[in-house]
Amino acid sequence: MTGTSDESVEEAIRNGVGRAGQSLEWFEVTGVRSTVLASTERFQVDLRVGVRMAA
Repeated sequence: MTGTSDESVEEAIRNGVGRAGQSLEWFEVTGVRSTVLASTERFQVDLRVGVRMAA
């Protein structure tokens, strides 16, 4: 799973984790990247997540 943000690495993590919703059990950040385009920075994090599966 990948999360992105124009604000910060922390927000990129929150955006990525938010996609897993209420079923999230745990997450691990496996990569962090940042790019600068003109005067705009973009942060990207790769996440490994564990989720609960409905029975």
